[in-house]
Amino acid sequence: MSKKKAGKIGVLLVNLGTPDSPNTPDVRKYLREFLLDPRVIDINPVGRYALVNGIIAPFRAPKSAIVYKQLWTERGSPLLYHGLDLKVKLQTALGDDYHVAFGMRYQSPSIKSALEELRDKSVDRIIVLPLFPQYAAASTGSVQDKVMEIVREWWVIPSINFISSFCDDPGFINAFAELGKQHMEQDNYDHVIFSYHGLPERQVLKGSDKGYCQLGACCNTYNKRNKYCYRAACFATSRLLAEKLGLREDQYTVTFQSRLLKDPWLQPYTDEVLKTLPAKGIKKVLAYSPAFVADCLETTIEVGEEFKEMFEHAGGEKWQLVESLNSNDTWVEALREMILKH
Repeated sequence: MSKKKAGKIGVLLVNLGTPDSPNTPDVRKYLREFLLDPRVIDINPVGRYALVNGIIAPFRAPKSAIVYKQLWTERGSPLLYHGLDLKVKLQTALGDDYHVAFGMRYQSPSIKSALEELRDKSVDRIIVLPLFPQYAAASTGSVQDKVMEIVREWWVIPSINFISSFCDDPGFINAFAELGKQHMEQDNYDHVIFSYHGLPERQVLKGSDKGYCQLGACCNTYNKRNKYCYRAACFATSRLLAEKLGLREDQYTVTFQSRLLKDPWLQPYTDEVLKTLPAKGIKKVLAYSPAFVADCLETTIEVGEEFKEMFEHAGGEKWQLVESLNSNDTWVEALREMILKH
């Protein structure tokens, strides 16, 4: 008897999301969906609704729209087209035994549409890969939550496997190190900044192994007790990248950007640290943003332009952003290997 051929394996790539256009109404719509997620702003529902709809969305949307217009290209939002390019390249790399779909946690293309695409292909099982290297309940956890919310309505639910973190994956580290080395070959930098998206300290503490997390030296190692600690994961990525780049401990700094509201967020803050560097004789900085695998507002505009302006105003000479992985061939191969392991 001939053996029945196994069905395809579905791969779902998910990134955060982007407005449909850089116009204020679309930016406001995006901000509302994003910030009303209880995993993003984790306060009581009434307070969250009032804060987002009464203050943040009305007043922040017009300002954010101006920035999105700077970011927008002929192909639209970089976060979107880099994701679609990655989908195509990964599909080619994996071959016909796989079907790769791409969705956004917020806005379009939705996670639901991507899951329906996989269901239409009658895949035997699904590997869900949120494109966030370091696990956080507000990013990876939110994607996992949304996927489970959608598939629980299906009559037949295939096996689903989540890749929750790849902060220390060798392929991911090699791909980012490769990009940094290209810049380091062109100029001598005094220091490297690894700037990660921030999180409120309370969110890190809420998810910590009881009694272990101190938001301090506990992050000097990455182990079973803190493998889902965002801060520990950021430091783990930085140590591995620094090793690949041949950096000593005093040649790099880990910082956090993009804080919102007045609660204490993970520190040190990137914008505060960079202003102090020129006075220490650090005039040339290579800046990484390793929490993002695709260029977006937080990398291209915040790190690449706003921080550059701050650094130069403080007396710095050169601030160079290391571009994100996007659909880089080394990154595609890293993803292929990651998926084959699962």
